[in-house]
Amino acid sequence: MNVILFGGTGMVGQGVLRECVEDGGVERIVLVVRKPTGVASPKVVELVHEDFFDWSGVEEQFAGFDACFFCLGVSSVGMKEAEYRRTTYDLTLSVAKMLERVGSVKTFEYISGANTNANGRQMWARVKGETENALMAMSFAQVYCFRPGYIQPLHGVRSKVGWYNGIYAGLSWAYPMLRRVAPKFVTSTEELGRAMIAVARNGYPKRVVEMADIHAAAGLG
Repeated sequence: MNVILFGGTGMVGQGVLRECVEDGGVERIVLVVRKPTGVASPKVVELVHEDFFDWSGVEEQFAGFDACFFCLGVSSVGMKEAEYRRTTYDLTLSVAKMLERVGSVKTFEYISGANTNANGRQMWARVKGETENALMAMSFAQVYCFRPGYIQPLHGVRSKVGWYNGIYAGLSWAYPMLRRVAPKFVTSTEELGRAMIAVARNGYPKRVVEMADIHAAAGLG
């Protein structure tokens, strides 16, 4: 399986990238970034491209891939709705429409969030919900929207937001207990990455992949 990964420098994307590299069934990974990262793996090819709203001149480099893992996202904290919509809905659809034109990608997987709701009261939930709906109306063979809750980073994965790392470090000792007593609310970067790969490889009966589904899909291998 050949995959395209957006957001590979963020916490979720780092976890997904690690699992793709570790998975023997993933042969090639194109990591789309704005700046070089220096990731060292024979499977990984970096595509450095600054403007995610303009793909002219590089579209042909996205031919021949089976799946896209779209892990790119920002926090809505402190953002006006118009700005958040541009960096969430507009940017995601820019990428998806480009891949739709290229035509080789059959599966598009989008990292959304728990409690996403296009008709919800919270701004971020509405925007992400509208993004989910727009993606699922496109012509990809399969679109899956993953809605994780709390995600514990493992294997050296770190958030780009410094103070988040303090929270994750403080909760790391409690993660095994939380996984036992509240499995519907917690997962890890490892499990989420495995789930996304498994769904791309095997399919899944639900297009909206909630936390319980993430656990189930991760076990598919």
